Amino acid sequence: MRDPSAWMLCIDTGGTFTDCLALAPDGALRRAKVLSTGGVRARISEVLSPRRLRLDLHLEAPEDFFAGAVIRLATASAAPAVIRRFQARASTIEHDGAAEFAPGLCEIETGLEAPLLAAHLATGTPLGAALPPMSLRLATTRGTNALLERRGAPAALFITTGFADLLRIGTQQRPDLFALDIIRPEPLAEAVVEVDESIDARGTVLRAPDLASVRRDAAALVERGIIAAAIALKHAYLNDAHERLIERVLREAGFLHITRSAEAAPLIRLLPRAETAVVDACLSPIISAYLGRIAGRVDRESTVVLTSAGGLTAASRYRACESLLSGPAGGVAGAAAVARSLGEPAILSFDMGGTSTDVARWAGDFAYQFEHRVGDAHLLAPALAIESVAAGGGSVCWFDGHRLRVGPQSAGAAPGPACYGCGGPLTITDVNLLLGRVDAARFQAPLDRVAAENRAAELLDQVRRATREALTTDQLLAGLLAIANQHMADAMARISLRRGFDPAEHALLAFGGAGGQHACAIADLLGIGRIILPSDAGLLSAAGLFDARIERFAQRQVLRPMDEMHGGEVAAIIAELERDAAALVRADGRGPEPIEIRRRLVEMRLLGQDSTLTIEYHDEASLDQRFAEMYVNVFGCKPSGRIEIESIRVIASTIASSPTMRSASSRSRSCTAPSRTIEMQLGGTSAPTPVIDREALASGEVTAGPALIVDDHSTAVVEAGWTCRTTDTGHLLVGRARATRTHPAIRRASSWALPSPAAPSPAA
Repeated sequence: MRDPSAWMLCIDTGGTFTDCLALAPDGALRRAKVLSTGGVRARISEVLSPRRLRLDLHLEAPEDFFAGAVIRLATASAAPAVIRRFQARASTIEHDGAAEFAPGLCEIETGLEAPLLAAHLATGTPLGAALPPMSLRLATTRGTNALLERRGAPAALFITTGFADLLRIGTQQRPDLFALDIIRPEPLAEAVVEVDESIDARGTVLRAPDLASVRRDAAALVERGIIAAAIALKHAYLNDAHERLIERVLREAGFLHITRSAEAAPLIRLLPRAETAVVDACLSPIISAYLGRIAGRVDRESTVVLTSAGGLTAASRYRACESLLSGPAGGVAGAAAVARSLGEPAILSFDMGGTSTDVARWAGDFAYQFEHRVGDAHLLAPALAIESVAAGGGSVCWFDGHRLRVGPQSAGAAPGPACYGCGGPLTITDVNLLLGRVDAARFQAPLDRVAAENRAAELLDQVRRATREALTTDQLLAGLLAIANQHMADAMARISLRRGFDPAEHALLAFGGAGGQHACAIADLLGIGRIILPSDAGLLSAAGLFDARIERFAQRQVLRPMDEMHGGEVAAIIAELERDAAALVRADGRGPEPIEIRRRLVEMRLLGQDSTLTIEYHDEASLDQRFAEMYVNVFGCKPSGRIEIESIRVIASTIASSPTMRSASSRSRSCTAPSRTIEMQLGGTSAPTPVIDREALASGEVTAGPALIVDDHSTAVVEAGWTCRTTDTGHLLVGRARATRTHPAIRRASSWALPSPAAPSPAA
């Protein structure tokens, strides 16, 4: 239960930005968005004296907030200086360094993890002071980044004798059938130890493990500095006694982080079970240290973390293998909350951040995947069905000698896009800035347009020399934008069209700092006729944490034909799993919160097939019929043959009792005309386009495109031919001003038909 006298902070750390929404004890909602490096970018606007500088800051901070932090020029190698005083009203600092500063971009290094910096800003607490009492909800990509960059801790794999090369051999699948030079990624495990033991396919012990040999090998590994271990033994999903014995020996030997495969992924198939255990072992020290640094300033007992499946769990029980889609899951949870509030039955969520774009489908409840890949790792862990593509604001735009490319490399938070002024490459953020689709005055950091122009000129020169075509800068930028849009539209097709769903039957819910800039173009590509741009779009992944609940899965491998299961046997298994899942929630929960069984999922397939279909369990008698109906929908023909139950899962959660972001974020709005225009590239020509402060839009007001709608944390581009209406909760509903043959979806969404204003609105 939430303490009403304490703050409640919801923080999502992405690859580039960290988003924070903070509910104060008085009910006020505070916002903060910082770089995920834990630093603050600013511009030195004036050197008042050798030790006194005036800053152009794009954030609000209290008096002496930065005292003790370090300031340095963003692009120079001059010595840094320690800030001794910060005057908030005058936006000046006094420092004690001997370095000479000049007007230009600078970076303030706080030495804090990004969530802590965001917490200090949101609560108005100087960096050197203790944070107020709070409950903290976190989503993080720390484990994901460490896995993709292979920066996990060195870990050892203890596996049954004869399987030492299992992770190196893998599935023998070739990612590129026509490649002659097959480059296999190295296994994540630093060392592999074979354990002389055996359990058969019925779970019967054939040979006990040689624990003396395990002790010798464990001692040698600890001597080498390896203190993380994964244990994956043959058939341990049926009988984990040997894994438990080895875990005890390893703890006695000095291993600090140990993952048993039968606990992390109690399912058949040794290879993905071992891979899951190794990923968890490699990342556990990283995640544990990260949460420990945050707990040093925030009570760990009041901290919960979002899993890849969209549920919260206690920080002390958080598994690294459950964290890899944590941040994107927060965005899907936030999008689902907005869809429910608007009564929208089905949405495609479109979360475009600085590093990647994450898309998902929601139609009344979450869609899950129980196997997924992240980088080179194959995981058996529940996660929301999210498709990610390396096309974010920081995606690098480059030329490979034959064609223009966008991503998969990202400029990240450091150095960031070229316009950050730190020597970064040309990115989609730079493209949007140069095309007039970004208002530099409202961006989260000071922008250097000249740096972006220089990088664009360099790329243009490369293309011209290679192709000998008279390409213009505007054509180059428009082409890069089109490539990025196509990448993101393809990802949406994978979670809709390729799973049997028509995108035109959904609303496109666009968020993230950059989602609104591309929403209309992507809707055009997919034939979608209605778009939702939610309030706090740039912070929606953090907002999703408000609506998340303590949630746990209980699962059992079944692998039995339906006709061999006696009446009531499925119901008995589900009842047992319900008790197990509820017990896990109670272990993670805080206080006497009521618990509900939220979902009962049965994985079914034809006997002999590998792929399963997820069937929502209502009663045992209807399982066959429901499987047959879904089989026809997916495969286009009726199933023939015996039906097998592969596994059963039950999801238990607390019942939502926390205040939601929606109720706390309502703000009064009054209609005012746009204060300025910006030159935006529209269809190959430049035209003055109104820049509208989102806070100035009154409830019910209709705005005709083209228009640029901005707030402190996000930008939306309403293209020509689209019309936008503001709801009383600050959401923007964007629809076509007129139906067209090209986009028939608008005719199936009469509730979204927005009027074409008879006369230009004040924003047009």
